[in-house]
Amino acid sequence: MNLKNLSASQIHAIDQAHVWHPYSSLSQPLPTYHVTSAKGVRLQLGDGRELIDGMSSWWCAIHGYNHPQLNEAVTTQLTKMSHVMFGGIIHEPAAQLAQRLVDITPEPLNKVFFSDSGSVSVEIAMKMALQFWQAKGRAEKNRLLTLRKGYHGDTFAAMSVCDPETGMHHLFSEVLHPQVFSESPRCRFDEAWQPDYLADFEHQLINHKEQLAAVILEPIVQGAGGMHFYSVDYLKGVRALCDEHDVLLIADEIATGFGRTGKLFACEWAGISPDIMCVGKSLTGGYMTLAATLCNERVSDGIGESEAGVFMHGPTFMANPLACAVANASIELLLASDWQGNIARIEAQLKDQLAPCKAHGTVADVRVLGAIGVVEMNDAVDVAALQKSFVEAGVWIRPFAKLVYVMPAFNIEAADLSSLTAAIVEVLNPG
Repeated sequence: MNLKNLSASQIHAIDQAHVWHPYSSLSQPLPTYHVTSAKGVRLQLGDGRELIDGMSSWWCAIHGYNHPQLNEAVTTQLTKMSHVMFGGIIHEPAAQLAQRLVDITPEPLNKVFFSDSGSVSVEIAMKMALQFWQAKGRAEKNRLLTLRKGYHGDTFAAMSVCDPETGMHHLFSEVLHPQVFSESPRCRFDEAWQPDYLADFEHQLINHKEQLAAVILEPIVQGAGGMHFYSVDYLKGVRALCDEHDVLLIADEIATGFGRTGKLFACEWAGISPDIMCVGKSLTGGYMTLAATLCNERVSDGIGESEAGVFMHGPTFMANPLACAVANASIELLLASDWQGNIARIEAQLKDQLAPCKAHGTVADVRVLGAIGVVEMNDAVDVAALQKSFVEAGVWIRPFAKLVYVMPAFNIEAADLSSLTAAIVEVLNPG
């Protein structure tokens, strides 16, 4: 077989025979769709059809695809240096990106550790917290408190702080480090605050504080664990309790960072700063895999005083120059745009055009925050069947569990967004 010029049928055959897709079975593979190119908010299929992308490639392609400024950043950097080890070496794209992240994230986060994926950035954050307390002579503080219905990644430490029962990783519960879980926040983002909403979290924190290295949570939006939007006051209360009981706070902003919720970072809704923050996904505008874990000087100084004297981690592709260069361009592009206006426009349109779903008997809830629109069904959906219906409607929407949702690029035009919402309304209520 000539692998340089594969036909559509050859690509499909190889896919079915050899390619293992995320959360899929090779014995009962789900249908896949052959994409040949992407531009703006459209995916071009091998059979000539175009799909309006409502997922921004798992929430990271915030500027759409094939953007000229991001293309230029990659090609310019490629002529200089595609990769170099980061041990003992610094380069301009990494220095620029570190300074940009320090400038735009909540103070006093001012130390940046680069990695190559969101899950790894969570692993790094957890390791930072553990090594910090080891340095303080408190090795017994080696567990984390987190929220049910949360999701933090697929690697082993990250899996241990995902929901242990309803999440995707309960099969591994016997081999994961046991963590402490509080109930998922009961207070919706737009509901009046009641002090008892924080009662279970406070109970868990106080009862386990001698064992807790840190609290880890997704601020304001619990993403892949259920797309829940919770109260600003809850996040404020968590920060206050962590301070009161000397427990570090880790904010997982991988899904929420870089404007998705209407703030540059979701922590800004509550006006708080974590001790450690994870960013990824849209960091590079969806072009390349890159993540970062930021911390304050208390954490970095503590680790420097540990037995090892250094932080014990070092990814091979840490601070890849191509990824750093396109991340710099993506952040510049975001901040130079009217991103807040775009998010407000998208939010208003999603609220208006998804509202009819509330009348469907199969729908449990409809909720919107920023550029996130969620329709929660009463029962788990048939992903393959629903996906096929959406493709036939000319849109790319990837449901999971009970959720049908969109997280489009920030520059999506109103007409294209209407196509996404109309497809959801029609497909979920075919009668």
